[in-house]
Amino acid sequence: MPDPSERRHAPATLRNRDAILDALRRVLPERGTVLEIASGSGQHAAYFSKALPYIRWQPSDVDRAALRSIRAWSDEQTSSDVRSSSDTLIEPLLLDATSNTWPISNADAVVCINMIHIAPWAACEGLFRGAQRILPRSAPLILYGPFKIDGRHTASSNEEFDQFLRGRDEAWGVRDLGAVTEVAESCAFRLDEQVSMPANNFTVIYRRH
Repeated sequence: MPDPSERRHAPATLRNRDAILDALRRVLPERGTVLEIASGSGQHAAYFSKALPYIRWQPSDVDRAALRSIRAWSDEQTSSDVRSSSDTLIEPLLLDATSNTWPISNADAVVCINMIHIAPWAACEGLFRGAQRILPRSAPLILYGPFKIDGRHTASSNEEFDQFLRGRDEAWGVRDLGAVTEVAESCAFRLDEQVSMPANNFTVIYRRH
């Protein structure tokens, strides 16, 4: 059984999960499998799978410690809610977005929250390449996080955050939405919607065409 002490806690999850959920309800299919890339602590996966009971939520991460945390959050949810089921929150996958092979052959949507600014640019490119392989036409790929718009930060706090990230790793940083969209278009995705969110973030919806 997963060890409760393995559960990681991301404070931002409690602040942003309801706003993200509102956006997801509008664009996710009513049924099917949603692949979450870079699930991190697993708190979003546990919360969204409970709130969207007709969807099979497939978490994933490249970090094995994150996979243990996801399992621990899943176990905590199942223990506290008799309605929870392994049918809605699936065993997490070890998945490297930059890889040319993913351990899943198809999904009905892809969700990626707060990854591309804390990963090398290759992770953004790999995300769209992988999603192109597994998503059907018109299926959504949903990003959430801070973005620059037309090369400019949308808030001074985002600029400070960008500098902080680049100080930790020069390959990280807040991405320009135009550059992300260029990658998306090269992988047969079109920008469908850009939604302003609390704390100077965006939910960005691309669709496979």
